[in-house]
Amino acid sequence: MPNPSAAMLVIGDEILSGRTRDANMHYLAGQLTERGIDLKEVRVVSDDQDAIIAAVKALSENYAHVFTSGGIGPTHDDITADCIAAAFGAHIDVRADARALLQAHYDRSGQELNAARLRMARIPDGATLIDNPVSTAPGFSLGNVHVMAGVPSVFKAMVASILPTLTGGAPLLSRTLQLFKGEGDLAGPLGAFAQDYPDLSVGSYPFQKDGVYGSNIVVRGSDAVALDLAMKALEAKFAQ
Repeated sequence: MPNPSAAMLVIGDEILSGRTRDANMHYLAGQLTERGIDLKEVRVVSDDQDAIIAAVKALSENYAHVFTSGGIGPTHDDITADCIAAAFGAHIDVRADARALLQAHYDRSGQELNAARLRMARIPDGATLIDNPVSTAPGFSLGNVHVMAGVPSVFKAMVASILPTLTGGAPLLSRTLQLFKGEGDLAGPLGAFAQDYPDLSVGSYPFQKDGVYGSNIVVRGSDAVALDLAMKALEAKFAQ
């Protein structure tokens, strides 16, 4: 059985403008790899309602899981929750369980649960809350879409909350062979090697070190024994 597939939707004008560098994709990719869920696509969209809705619909139809980051805070431009609700045709409003979490949090801190903060308790009907041990305001899952905050520390905490609830597959393993040869010299034999091992993913990643060109050959697969045998064959091929 193939591993479940996944996509990520990064939401926010600040990412597209270059003002903020996204760290969440790198983190999520590593966590999904360990879980045996294959991240197949990442999209970045602006804080635009139509763009978010269209992306959510497209990705949720094509992948087993969709993970979003960004746009679930208290300000006017945090529109992700409304867009997810619209994509699924679900009603959205302040929900009692989410409100109770926020009320307890702000009571402890001596702050008011004002109208802006209450926006973070707006959850689509039918959604399941995602725990947020960092700042309390929950994410949520609706259908196969898991909606999380954009702040990296909160995003990581929400990923830790949601991943144990998802069925994964075989973790993707990787092995690397570093060769001080240019890709032009490697392309022919590397292509033949990839054809000999169709169940493995073979990639070449060039680098330059002390003025010398080289390539890191990365071989990925879920079967450790097959992977080790393939790497021995690869090393023998380029030892000739």
